[in-house]
Amino acid sequence: MAVGLEAPWSIAFHGKTALVSARDSGKILELVDGKAREVGSIEGSTAAGEGGLLGIAVFEDSLYAYFTAGEENRIERFDLTGEPGNLGLGETETIVEDLPAAGVHNGGRIAFGPDKMLYVTVGDAGNSSDAQERESLSGKILRLTPDGKVPQDNPFEGSPVYSLGHRNPQGLAWAENGTMYASEFGQNTWDELNVIKAGANYGWPEVEGIASDERYENPVQQWAPEAASPSGMAIADGSIWIANLRGERLRQVPLTDAGSSREHLVGQYGRLRDVAVAPDGSLWVLTNNTDGRGQAGPDDDRILRLTPPA
Repeated sequence: MAVGLEAPWSIAFHGKTALVSARDSGKILELVDGKAREVGSIEGSTAAGEGGLLGIAVFEDSLYAYFTAGEENRIERFDLTGEPGNLGLGETETIVEDLPAAGVHNGGRIAFGPDKMLYVTVGDAGNSSDAQERESLSGKILRLTPDGKVPQDNPFEGSPVYSLGHRNPQGLAWAENGTMYASEFGQNTWDELNVIKAGANYGWPEVEGIASDERYENPVQQWAPEAASPSGMAIADGSIWIANLRGERLRQVPLTDAGSSREHLVGQYGRLRDVAVAPDGSLWVLTNNTDGRGQAGPDDDRILRLTPPA
């Protein structure tokens, strides 16, 4: 669907129009007839290590962007102006600031759940012990109102923390029954697919992967990092679809058997950063070979459009 993208990170749809974030340049792009057009750039976005312009989401004609700004991560909301093919960024408002930032374990995914709340993945920013500290936002999944406030029904009163004990959570997706799933980068042993429950503790750094410790939630599936590094994810046609960076594959996990999986595109397109469901039900997959960790081909980076297999 598109070629020649530089360090793309996230896909979001505004109606039928695909928007893409570019990590290093801080630009928001829209796809017009297969070509990327600049919608605008995020002022103050700082690219360093795993930082820069990361996750984006669209909610009620506004664009939400998670980005690194110096020594912090923040989320800003922008009015989307104009029509498809000539979109622009209007007035901006800071929704969340002072989120932990680092060159590694930087989190960065945002998504709106079926409850119309904003969910945010925050990495441990290299301070693993903070993931177990409820007062710290490091190593957490947060839940906020669209205005950045703490919902009254969050699991910890007055806190945006929805779940804790994460190392570097990445993908977020919800099944039709409301079950929430998240993918997570492990350290050296296991990457994870987790069912996220309000107030639950996922163990990092005390445990990694499946462990016999009833204090922590076990992942429903785990993989060796060299075969995974699970990034963005989506749910379509009864399956979870997970883009994998180091593993260079699109993994399909059936919702009826979350402990099993099938693999697609293995090694064909290099590192895969994100996958999104388009309005027509197809899967859009974002490659990530130009971010300094992959081997870029002549057409990289690309967006691939796939029909989910039966």
